[in-house]
Amino acid sequence: MTFPRIAGRPVARSQLADAVFELLVAALGLGVLGLAVAIGLNLAGEAGPALGQFGPAFFARSIWDPVREEFGALPFIYGTLATSFLALLIGSPVALATAIFLAELAPGWLKGPISYLVELLAAIPSVVYGLWGLFVLAPVLRTTVQPALGNWLGFLPLFQGPFYGVGIFTGGVILAIMVIPSIAAVSRDVIRAVPNDQREAMLALGATRWETIRYAVLPAARSGIIGLGVLGLGRALGETMAVTMVIGNRPEIPASLFAPGYTMAAVIANEFAEATSDLHLSALFGVGFGLFLLTLLVNILARLLVWRVAWGPVGGE
Repeated sequence: MTFPRIAGRPVARSQLADAVFELLVAALGLGVLGLAVAIGLNLAGEAGPALGQFGPAFFARSIWDPVREEFGALPFIYGTLATSFLALLIGSPVALATAIFLAELAPGWLKGPISYLVELLAAIPSVVYGLWGLFVLAPVLRTTVQPALGNWLGFLPLFQGPFYGVGIFTGGVILAIMVIPSIAAVSRDVIRAVPNDQREAMLALGATRWETIRYAVLPAARSGIIGLGVLGLGRALGETMAVTMVIGNRPEIPASLFAPGYTMAAVIANEFAEATSDLHLSALFGVGFGLFLLTLLVNILARLLVWRVAWGPVGGE
């Protein structure tokens, strides 16, 4: 029996190879999903003793005392959210401005070097950022930035109190520096994905370059840019070493951004090796499980927003 040949191969053999390939890639893709589910289930199982003893209130308690075995994750949740949202507030405008410049305004000879430098910042190890933040950034913030903010905004509780240098504010600034490259690089690609027809139509109507960017480009890329901002938030939520070195590591809920705090990732990194009791270990797993759920939720939200701009109507409403 002979088979028709396509590009020198029998059809039946080609179909068999396609079937094997489909099964292989499907298994690998489902394997990644299964790995994520397995990690979540393992964290939940290890956190069982702590969650069983303290119940859902574990995530609302503000006590963390390993000696008396009293545990609550609220100070770490607060520190994680405070530093991450502060990083997003500081870093997003800078990242968006960088992306607009690279996608719309930079001359051709300058786009390549700046794009390379932006991507290079994303490749710097976290511990290097932490060392720089501890020995360079924190003293500068303590002596100049924090006193200035205290003078201008001291009527707000967030900007009152002594200037430690290390604290939630410093952690937010170092996170902002770390998330800027990733947000800027992908935002540049989202802005470039806007069809040139929209730019040309605005320019044909007599709009300036800035008006074209403002009214034609940014509205079309809005969902993707917002999604990337949320994705940057997810990146900031899980950051460990850099924040651990500059946040002060105090399990409290301070009223001031200048005061030391703690994050969920930092407490796991600091205490996991020294945890001796089973309940202490279980509490740390509980913090990790909460962080897993938080980052999963944030990343799902970011992906939905990015997919909307990728597959939905480009021009928005």
